[in-house]
Amino acid sequence: MLDIKTIRENPEIIKEKLIQRNENTETIEKIYELDKRRLELIHKTETLKEERNKVTDEIAVMKRNKEDATERIAEMKKVSDNIKSLDEELKKYDGDIDLLLKYVPNIPHDSVPFGKSEKDNVEIKVSGEKKGFDFKVKDHVQLGKDLDILDFERGAKISGSGFALYKGKGAGLERALINFMLDEQGKNGYREVLTPVLVTRESMEAAEKVPKFEEDMYYMEKDNMFAIPTAEVSILNIHRNEILKQEDLPVKYCGFTNCFRREAGSYGKDTKGFLRVHQFNKVELINFCSPEESYSEMEKMLSHACGILDKLGLHYRIIELCTADIGFAASKCYDIEVWSYAEDKWLETSSVSNCTDFQSRRAMVRYKKQLENNKTKTEFVHILNGSGLATSRLMVALLESNQTKEGNINVPDVLRRYTGFDII
Repeated sequence: MLDIKTIRENPEIIKEKLIQRNENTETIEKIYELDKRRLELIHKTETLKEERNKVTDEIAVMKRNKEDATERIAEMKKVSDNIKSLDEELKKYDGDIDLLLKYVPNIPHDSVPFGKSEKDNVEIKVSGEKKGFDFKVKDHVQLGKDLDILDFERGAKISGSGFALYKGKGAGLERALINFMLDEQGKNGYREVLTPVLVTRESMEAAEKVPKFEEDMYYMEKDNMFAIPTAEVSILNIHRNEILKQEDLPVKYCGFTNCFRREAGSYGKDTKGFLRVHQFNKVELINFCSPEESYSEMEKMLSHACGILDKLGLHYRIIELCTADIGFAASKCYDIEVWSYAEDKWLETSSVSNCTDFQSRRAMVRYKKQLENNKTKTEFVHILNGSGLATSRLMVALLESNQTKEGNINVPDVLRRYTGFDII
C-alpha cells in the first residue's frame, strides 16, 4: 500500500510512475480528490471540537456562578451532533480511500528498465551451457510416465486438471529437492519456519493478495479463509503489527509449503504437466530489513536462489523485469528462468522482489531506528521475497536435462545423499 502522504504531496510523480507500469491514473486522481475533501472535513471537525471545548468551559463557569446554561447546553448539543455527523462522513472517506489504495501497485524503483510489455525485460545473465543430446529428448510428462514416477492422469482423477501425483522415486526426488533447498538456505542465514497453509483474510490483505487478486485464490467461504498462493503470505504475517529492533535486522526466513492458485484467466496458456498447475511445492525466502539495506539484500537473495541452480548444474538465466512487467507489490523484480530441452524455451522458476514498505505499511511491520542522542524513530521495514525455489518447473528442467539415451534419469550429485539413489 502506498503512503497517502506521498500521493498527497507528489500526485504527478506517482501518476508518471504508474504510467510507466502501463497503469491508468484514474484511481490516484480519485484518491487525491477524496483525500483533499477528507482533509477539509478534518479541519472542519477540529474547528467544531475547539468550539465545543470552549462552550463546555463556559457552561462549567456558568454552573459555578449559578447561571442558567440551558441555551449554551442546547448549542453544545448541536455542535456535538454536527461533529458526530462529520465523524461518520470521515469514516466513509477513510474506507473509500483505503479500498482504492488496495488496487494501486507499488512504484517502480528508478533503476528498473522502462518497458511497455514483457518483451522489454532485460536479460542480465545466462549461466551454464546448453547440453547437447545425441538422441531425441523426451519431455517431463513422458519421462514421468515411462519411469512411473509422475502420474498426471491419476492426479486429475483425484483433484481435477492441474494437480500432480508423485510416485516412488519421483516422490523421493521431490522430497530431496525440498530438503536440499531448505538446508542450503539455512546456510545462507535464513531461519527455517513451517507455517500454516490456510490463512485469514486479514493475512491475505497484509500481503496485498486480496482484494486485487482474489479471483486467483482458493477461498473457503464458510470459514472466511484462503489457501495460500505462496508461503510469502504466512511468513510475512509472522511479524504483522509488530515493532522489530534495528539490531535484529535483517530478519530472514525460509519455509517450505504447498502453494495453491486457481490460475483464473490463464486459459490458453501452456497447461501440460508441470507447466501450469493449481498446487505446487515451493521453498520461499523472506527478508525484513532496513530501507537503507534493501537493494543490497535483494542482490544477496538473488544469489541465494541462483546458488541452488548452480549446484544442480542447470542451465538458467536472470531477467530484470521492466516497469510494465514487475509484480503488483514489487518496486524491482528479477525472474530466474530454467531451460526446458523438450519445450525448447525458458521457464520461470523463481522471482526475487523488493517490495520496499508497500507490504509492511499494510501489515504494520516496523522497527525502531536509532537516531543521534539515543533517540529512536519508528519506521516501516522493507520486505523482500523470493522463491528459493518453486519445484514444479524446476522438476521439468531437472528431469529433461539429466535424461539418458536409455530413458533413465541421472540424479544430480548434490541430491544423492537425500534420495539414497543416484539413478531413476
